[in-house]
Amino acid sequence: MDIYHFNIVGFIHFLFAILSMVVGALVILLRKGDRKHKILGYMYVFCMVGLNISALSIYQLFGYFGPFHVFALFSLATVFGGFIPAYRKKPRDTWLEYHYEFMNWSVVGLYAAFWSETFTRFFSFSGMTGFWALIVTATVITVVIGAYFIKKKKPYFVMKFGSKKAD
Repeated sequence: MDIYHFNIVGFIHFLFAILSMVVGALVILLRKGDRKHKILGYMYVFCMVGLNISALSIYQLFGYFGPFHVFALFSLATVFGGFIPAYRKKPRDTWLEYHYEFMNWSVVGLYAAFWSETFTRFFSFSGMTGFWALIVTATVITVVIGAYFIKKKKPYFVMKFGSKKAD
């Protein structure tokens, strides 16, 4: 494929990826539970759905339904696993914990995919073994760092926002 070849699905995927990373970071960094959080949260869900649907439409790497398609399905599950409890406010006593866990893991998965893509684009590797070594390394490092912060921040988050009345 030459550098002038334009793939509309790949371009849409790229745009949704950038938007998801920016909006996801804003949701994590800004105040929780207010109107801005909800609007950004809806934007994040929309972008992630677009990102993953476009990912499920890309077959250039393997030519068939491959491991990255499985990750896209897993990503959709984390997004909806976090969105549905927050939208429904159910289960009543634990919806916030589900929302916190699933949405944070959604962002961790997004950034793991970003680092995997970055490493394989900008660092040389030999054959599929080197390719997968970069993917696994980027994913493991991102997941370990993400798990640390998710676990560390959860008690504070649930205590601070869990006591508010559901709206």
